[in-house]
Amino acid sequence: MTRTLTSLLGNSQRLDGGAMFGNAPKALWSRWVSPDAHNRIPLACRALLIEEAGRRVLFETGIGAFFAPKLRERYGVVEDRHVLIDSLADHGLDHTEIDVVVLSHLHFDHAGGLLTPWKEGQSPELLFPNAIYLVSEAAWARANHPHPRDKASFIPSIQQLLQQSGRLKILAADSPNPLGPGYRFHLSEGHTPGLLLTEIELPGGPVLFCGDLIPAAPWVHIPITMGYDRFPERLIDEKSALLPELHARNGRLFFTHDPDIALASIGFDGRRYRAVDGLPTLTGWKE
Repeated sequence: MTRTLTSLLGNSQRLDGGAMFGNAPKALWSRWVSPDAHNRIPLACRALLIEEAGRRVLFETGIGAFFAPKLRERYGVVEDRHVLIDSLADHGLDHTEIDVVVLSHLHFDHAGGLLTPWKEGQSPELLFPNAIYLVSEAAWARANHPHPRDKASFIPSIQQLLQQSGRLKILAADSPNPLGPGYRFHLSEGHTPGLLLTEIELPGGPVLFCGDLIPAAPWVHIPITMGYDRFPERLIDEKSALLPELHARNGRLFFTHDPDIALASIGFDGRRYRAVDGLPTLTGWKE
């Protein structure tokens, strides 16, 4: 089956660099990305669209534009319009034409784009009305019963709207893969319980939608984690197992949060893994 891959930018953010790089000192991480005067670094919220015979699958929806102005400023959201919807339109598609939305987890910077833009006095509505929404059982449980440490990362209205839609499919660990042949799910626990990472089979080697396991190129380096990760040591163990296996199969990594790189190969110099041969965008990319 021929699959066409396209990267779609959503709303962008600027978040504190220290929070994004966890226990890595600024003297190290500032070599990789330059912070602004408020110590914030630029981040994308990038989605992946796969078009194949009779189906369009969208991997994540970014942060969207659901925040009220004060919260948009607090969380560093740059644009006040729903950029992903504009990106779909530039690709010749409306959100109503998406058949499946795969959500790696339900943190607001990955699922907020499911909602209509903020309007004063109006409750948000759910977009993608003809799509099935896929989320892992563990991620769904975490969103509905968050720990105090990550409670602010979730938007309760999204869970309510997804459940009311009748199109939510919650995947248990032993569930058959609803995407069918050519797709494989990896469950990760280091960033948040039940992080659902999708591996897409392609002739030149698989592409892994990395979600927040590896949000951008600097985090390919195995010891680097985020301050937002719930279980950093577990996340390092997960990268230590996954990257060598993907590297051996000529795997590529798709980044949601890298402002400059959508897709990269995995390089290894005998000491550390790196993102190499990065592509800034994918437009109708196929093998």
